[in-house]
Amino acid sequence: MYEHLVVFKFNTNLTPDKQQELLDQLLGFQGRIPGILDISAGINVTEETENVHGYTLGLRVTFDSLASLRSYGPHPLHQQFVASLDGVLDNVIVVDYPKV
Repeated sequence: MYEHLVVFKFNTNLTPDKQQELLDQLLGFQGRIPGILDISAGINVTEETENVHGYTLGLRVTFDSLASLRSYGPHPLHQQFVASLDGVLDNVIVVDYPKV
């Protein structure tokens, strides 16, 4: 199994409704993209405000294999999500690792 972690930093033009729309898109991957065993995503509510650095949305996806993780990037649903970030994303951090 592999974990895929992503944290998103959006620009100030992102409305709460748009942020929720993006969150719903991410959660909609479950059962629609092969190899996803589990997915969770949410709006950052940490009280460690000195560590937020503007990152407001987090995503964790568990894949059944490295092959599934590699197939995720070019999948049409993922690409549709990536396209919806145009003009609203300032930065993103991605970490992938084998789950032990």
